[in-house]
Amino acid sequence: MSGMASEYNTSSGEEYVPHYLQKEDPFASKLSREADIIAGFYLTVIGILSTLGNGYVIFMSSKRKKKLRPAEIMTVNLAVCDLGISVVGKPFSIISFFSHRWMFGWIGCRWYGWAGFFFGCGSLITMTAVSLDRYLKICHLSYGTWLKRHHAFICLAIIWAYATFWATVPFAGVGSYAPEPFGTSCTLDWWLAQASVAGQAFVLSILFFCLLFPTAVIVFSYVKIILKVKSSTKEVAHYDTRIQNSHILEMKLTKVAMLICAGFLIAWIPYAVVSVWSAFGQPNSVPIQFSVVPTLLAKSAAMYNPIIYQVIDCKFACCRSGGLKTKNSLKKSR
Repeated sequence: MSGMASEYNTSSGEEYVPHYLQKEDPFASKLSREADIIAGFYLTVIGILSTLGNGYVIFMSSKRKKKLRPAEIMTVNLAVCDLGISVVGKPFSIISFFSHRWMFGWIGCRWYGWAGFFFGCGSLITMTAVSLDRYLKICHLSYGTWLKRHHAFICLAIIWAYATFWATVPFAGVGSYAPEPFGTSCTLDWWLAQASVAGQAFVLSILFFCLLFPTAVIVFSYVKIILKVKSSTKEVAHYDTRIQNSHILEMKLTKVAMLICAGFLIAWIPYAVVSVWSAFGQPNSVPIQFSVVPTLLAKSAAMYNPIIYQVIDCKFACCRSGGLKTKNSLKKSR
């Protein structure tokens, strides 16, 4: 703790002391016991649904693993990330909310912060890779046709290496993980930016490489896809049934990817805004009761994706059922 305190004595101007170095217990809950119990039940429901949903996606995908397309392999990786944070991370926060304090000390706090950031970063970079895959398949067919399964596995290795690097950087002395202001959860130490220029550089690097840049790539990819689809819908209608079916499948995968990205960003953007304000705004200006809401919303992101898969699959099956005769006739002709 004394080593941490020294980091905050290097700032020019008034000395800034973050909430977790002040006199009160940093791991004691600053919420009412009733609020903690409600949050604990909420996270329990989210954790169960996320574990069952993503586990089911992984199980069903494993039964046809040799037939998975590159975009589907990425989707399975996204389910692995969501399952990871549900199994590895959520039990810590659930126990702490029900106990009305963080129960696992500084070592558990750093582990929980690392796991949350690792799997969260892995999810976002996976969605970035999926958006680029969709962009190439829809907008640049000449490039999209050479994207094969082995390219997807190379991409997975890059994604995991990227997430491991940025999640582990804080342990190299340029950042840290710390308890949230409400006491029963841990995250990146956004408050370092209030203390020194080095802390500001660390936080800005995290924001750019693990949020702003991936989000910009995702938005660019889907905007280009929407414009391309609007201009090419009439052209596809003139192709034969086989090309139309292939186009429908690609559009299904694109819709899944777009909804997944939208759900992830909607869940995480409020938390990102509060974190940035904590880092660069007026110190201690975010009310503790307010800061817990974006945190709980962000923790629900892992639950959405299996629901999106099922909704799109049902709609796709309904649309496809009208063309069964055409599909059967195609098989006979082959």
